[in-house]
Amino acid sequence: MEVQRILCRLVNETGEVTGDMIDLPVTTSTHELTLICNAFLQKQDPSPYLFYINENEVTNTLEKTLDLSTINTEEVVDIVYHQQAVFRVRPVTRCTSSMPGHAEAVISVSFSPDGKYLASGSGDTTVRFWDVNTQTPYHTCSGHKNWVLCIAWSPDSSKLASACKDGKIIIWDPNTGKQIGKTLLGHRQWVTSLSWEPYHKNTDCRYLASSSKDGDVRIWDTVLCNTLLTISGHTKSVTVVKWGGSGLIYSASQDRTVKVWRAKDGVLCRSLEGHAHWVNTLALSTDYILKIGAFDPIKDSNIDICADKKKSQEFALKRYHEIIEAHGERLVSGSDDFTLFLWNPEKDKKPLARLTGHQQLVNDVKFSPDGRILASASFDKSIKLWEAKTGKFITTLRGHVQAVYMVSFSADSRMMVSGSADSTLKLWNLKDKKLEIDLPGHADEVFAVDWSTDGQRVASGGKDKVLRLWQH
Repeated sequence: MEVQRILCRLVNETGEVTGDMIDLPVTTSTHELTLICNAFLQKQDPSPYLFYINENEVTNTLEKTLDLSTINTEEVVDIVYHQQAVFRVRPVTRCTSSMPGHAEAVISVSFSPDGKYLASGSGDTTVRFWDVNTQTPYHTCSGHKNWVLCIAWSPDSSKLASACKDGKIIIWDPNTGKQIGKTLLGHRQWVTSLSWEPYHKNTDCRYLASSSKDGDVRIWDTVLCNTLLTISGHTKSVTVVKWGGSGLIYSASQDRTVKVWRAKDGVLCRSLEGHAHWVNTLALSTDYILKIGAFDPIKDSNIDICADKKKSQEFALKRYHEIIEAHGERLVSGSDDFTLFLWNPEKDKKPLARLTGHQQLVNDVKFSPDGRILASASFDKSIKLWEAKTGKFITTLRGHVQAVYMVSFSADSRMMVSGSADSTLKLWNLKDKKLEIDLPGHADEVFAVDWSTDGQRVASGGKDKVLRLWQH
């Protein structure tokens, strides 16, 4: 029996056609498509790809994806290809270390962009640096007088900013554990989030944005230790601030709006409205790329990015452009009104999509590092996955028995880990969209979770005051 054939062409994410039209048997597999794609693109080192026809993923052969009864053999079928990460992250399967030391709940954990250090902030007023290789504490940093609510690494891994309930911000040196410069004073109430200027904009990693319950966003010069700009415009507490890659700053507030500001002079560009309640959380499609600066998880986790700043800045800029090439810098906001909005904040005041389905408030949203999937965690015990481009619902991940506080993606976008009030972490396989492994171990609620940029380990912290490291 003769195998049916179809005319196809390969198309990239931006809609450009790659190579010539090809006549393929419907039995063509994803492996064969990958070989064809690499041949067309003349890749020295073959890359892995995902393939889609009419937004349906080709997981086996073309005939399994296509409805052959409706195919007109004269028509050309577009096969859209997405490059996947070349490296593969191994799933974390066990807790390799429990690191006590904090005297109160651990509120934040964060790996440095180069993957060498781990920092944690706690209700005990301290910041701690941990050696991820020996899994022991490096430095305990005292300077705050109140709960440390948030921490943020500079994109070159040379500094960590921490902020507390008193509204004070301190910059730390991870090598010595000592404070750099003076304490940054100005906020009248507690600081809710911190965000550094992107590395491709400034390799000195000098400027920092902060948001506060006092309703202001401040931009700081961390060398002169003063406020460069105070951005006022929100009428209530500002819950999150994000410094985007295109020279804009995004802030979300309990006044139900998200505002877009020009970073250089603090001018309001537009106000994004639509939420019916507090906006709790924001994510940019470029978050991962901006966080890691010029660090390259594929090549070498010990690369010295300070050696050649011009080169490393060009590398960071190129990688940023690769992520925004298809759809620009996208923004998603999550709210107490149980919904999310997807925005194109550089151009539009109107949302691209309203994402509904959660039964309780949305606590955390993240884009996958490749910018294709959006995950939202909620008090309704579920995580939902959405297409980042359109906001189209993909699936609901169920498994937690209490509120889900936070999610973190692996660097290759193939897996995700979540932390919950039910005291467990869960590892999810994003290809099969199902629970891969249960990670119990904490004695109480898990508030914070972070997957290292080199993919080697996951860190978690919470109410039991213990930091845990998870590895393969």
